[in-house]
Amino acid sequence: MGQPLEHESGEGRDPAGATQPELPPGQRLQRGWPVTHYGPVPKFRPERWEFRVFGATAGGGKHCWTHEEFTALPHTTVVADLHCVTKFSMLGAEWGGIPARTLLDLAPPADDVTHVMVWAEYGFSSNLRLSDFADEQVLFATHKDGELLTAEHGFPLRLIVPHLYAWKGPKWVRGVEYMTADRRGFWEERGYHNIGDPWQEQRYSYQEEPGDGPDL
Repeated sequence: MGQPLEHESGEGRDPAGATQPELPPGQRLQRGWPVTHYGPVPKFRPERWEFRVFGATAGGGKHCWTHEEFTALPHTTVVADLHCVTKFSMLGAEWGGIPARTLLDLAPPADDVTHVMVWAEYGFSSNLRLSDFADEQVLFATHKDGELLTAEHGFPLRLIVPHLYAWKGPKWVRGVEYMTADRRGFWEERGYHNIGDPWQEQRYSYQEEPGDGPDL
């Protein structure tokens, strides 16, 4: 997506002198949490819910968890921002859930895996580089600020990828596919940037540089 945009580190001040938190270029500070998604909110049926890890796993097989099993995995909390490509940023939220690294430990990828595809309800998908997915702050979130997510915000499970735009972390996640080559997800096939770094303002595919993603 074009050349990276420079930004100053630290905090700035508005004309009135109040300290403002650092935001990625083009973003505005959001109070509250707007509901943004494509399509209807799925109905949660716990008896039919299953989380799968499949594709190029180290052992060649598929790993599955019921909702009860998955949510019983060790939880942690991270305090992290959420940057939406629609230009709002929500700062300093506390997310609770299962670290992506836990999943990588329990269901390790094959040595030649480079990317993952995160799958959600209705066949929605989002691709990530394995290095992005393995970041210590990436979380399969069940809670925000100590409370269960609402259905509109992704209950029972949504992926939080704080260092990328929020569309890279789908709501209503149902599984992860390990891939040995990159493949575009739902929004990446429809004109959004394949990587989605908000600090480089990587919003749209026309801004991609060679090597940022597979051909459209």
